Amino acid sequence: MSKQHAPGFLALVEAAKAQIKEISIDELLQHREPYVLLDIREDHEWLDGHLPEAMHLGKGIIERDIEQTVPDKKQKIVLYCGGGYRSALSAQTLQQMGYQQVLSLAGGYRDWLQRNLPVVKP
Repeated sequence: MSKQHAPGFLALVEAAKAQIKEISIDELLQHREPYVLLDIREDHEWLDGHLPEAMHLGKGIIERDIEQTVPDKKQKIVLYCGGGYRSALSAQTLQQMGYQQVLSLAGGYRDWLQRNLPVVKP
């Protein structure tokens, strides 16, 4: 059973999606340029499993810690969360902070799992 999101939250996400770029799982799998893959889910979600090569920087601290984690604001960054909502909001925030190549993974971890793609379980 999927979680029902509040209308105000969904409106905020849709507004963010209008200002950011999303990348599909297929596009990510074919992507050959270097990028930083950031899992912005909560700690307990990260511990349940994450995408290979991902680093963890939760949504609650991303604005505080991103400049230490990714100091180059021209570096391509792909963000993902559970379903693509939180990552869209964070992508918008990082753009506001001056990051120039931020992408949100459409469908997030949930779609990755549905496609039976590899995950890392710490």
